[in-house]
Amino acid sequence: MKKKFLALICMITCIFGLTACGSEETLTEYEQQKLEVAKQLATTNVVPMFADFMDDENAKLYDEYTLDEIAYLFNSQYSMNVDGYAVVKAIDSFHSAKKDVGEIQSIDSADAEIDGKQIIVQVEVTGTKKSAAAEVIFSNDRFFTMESASLNPKASMGELMGKAALNTLIGMGTVFVVLILISLIISCFGFIPKIQAKAAARKEAKKAAKSDGIDNAVAQITAQEEVTEETDDLELVAVIAAAVAAYEGSASTDGFVVRSIRRRV
Repeated sequence: MKKKFLALICMITCIFGLTACGSEETLTEYEQQKLEVAKQLATTNVVPMFADFMDDENAKLYDEYTLDEIAYLFNSQYSMNVDGYAVVKAIDSFHSAKKDVGEIQSIDSADAEIDGKQIIVQVEVTGTKKSAAAEVIFSNDRFFTMESASLNPKASMGELMGKAALNTLIGMGTVFVVLILISLIISCFGFIPKIQAKAAARKEAKKAAKSDGIDNAVAQITAQEEVTEETDDLELVAVIAAAVAAYEGSASTDGFVVRSIRRRV
């Protein structure tokens, strides 16, 4: 009974532990205040300010200034702590987004979250052509230094459907191309044995031709040797017949015939 009770307590503890791990981290009151300040700065200062730089002439106002000078000017004119490089990139982002978003008509809802040493704010924006999402990043401290800002056009439903259809077409086309290549490779397997057989036949024909050439050469050499031996034998018979005639005192070899010669080993 005691073991069952302990097991039940352990199970309940594990369940509460998993629930605690899955829940969102609770923010302090100070952190909540920083999120509200960041959203206020993004919606009332940053987005309207950079919306002015969507114009071609305004986008070039700070081209001749250094990054430190830009940071100083923004601090003095707009009472904002900014990073000079972040301002340059933000101006370029808002100016580039104009061709897709058009003129900003309204600044809608905003949402913020703390990510380590940064506070990230997402602001919904409505343009004359399409909606967009402005992302503004502040430093997670009392200075709220703007570290980044960008305007990202949202894709419409038609664009999303077009991209989905294009991705589907590309995927299916790739599959069909691969299947066709595989079928061609498999069909080539039937020609491989024939090619191998032809190669083997050529090799055998070369071997046979080479063997016939060797046999012909041997036969010619043998025939030449036989002719040479026959010639040598006739000469030897003539010499022996002349020697026998001289031994018998005859002037010619008409009185006898040398029929065979046997060599003694």
